[in-house]
Amino acid sequence: MSGSPPSPPSLAELRKEIDAIDEGMHRLLMQRGDIIDRLIQVKQTQEVGSAFRPAREADMMRQLVQRHRGILPLDTVESIWRVIISTFTYVQAPFSVHADISIGESAMRDSARFHFGFTVPYVSHFSASAAVEAVARSKGDLALVSATSGRTPWWIMLEAKGSPKIIARLPFVERADHPAALPVFVVSRVADSAMLTEVETWSIRVSGWNAETARALSPLAEIIAVPDTAFDGAALLVSVSGANRLEQIKLALIEAGASVRSSALVGSHATRYTVPNGARPER
Repeated sequence: MSGSPPSPPSLAELRKEIDAIDEGMHRLLMQRGDIIDRLIQVKQTQEVGSAFRPAREADMMRQLVQRHRGILPLDTVESIWRVIISTFTYVQAPFSVHADISIGESAMRDSARFHFGFTVPYVSHFSASAAVEAVARSKGDLALVSATSGRTPWWIMLEAKGSPKIIARLPFVERADHPAALPVFVVSRVADSAMLTEVETWSIRVSGWNAETARALSPLAEIIAVPDTAFDGAALLVSVSGANRLEQIKLALIEAGASVRSSALVGSHATRYTVPNGARPER
């Protein structure tokens, strides 16, 4: 005769398991801090620019989503990891986040706090140009500006050699109802080895810009357009991926009756990583 099934664990036993896990996570974080401390000694401030590593961080966030399962909401686990990553980055080389709040203060602040936590200093500006200018005067600060609209062609400030560049697009993981869903470009100075060039961002100045020209380009790339001082001219910020895509953009402009006055590479970032609507991590 088989014995009776084992009784379920008591609340006290389950809470003891949780306490052990909590202690283990804290010890692992302290161990991570010890490694960062050694990393700082190895670097010895030899690297130029921010300690922010957009290529590595984009890859880390993608892997996080792909392996996540269980009842813990993805929003929560993503925000925890963002705070861990950003705080340890700040410990390596202190930096501030300069945010353009001209498009809405609450949404931009939510994005900054979600992605960089509360340890990293937050500085608000009333224009994208002011935020970028503050970063240009710094060694490794970050600027957050809208990735979908612009009141002024702030990206022209990134054209010169040695100027900051677009290094990332947030959020790293896009999905419906993201708590920090505002599309944001991150502008800073980082080492070339830290950059991810899946999507290039180009500053293009054109003549002959109109609604028809805009419609011709919309299927080919993400574009922010701001009229400039030239008659029927515009300054464009164009995000392109794939070989020869920029040449296709220029050809489409010419075929639509516009002319390209200048073009300059002003940054790059990871391909947008989107979780399909209704998708849920496996349990």
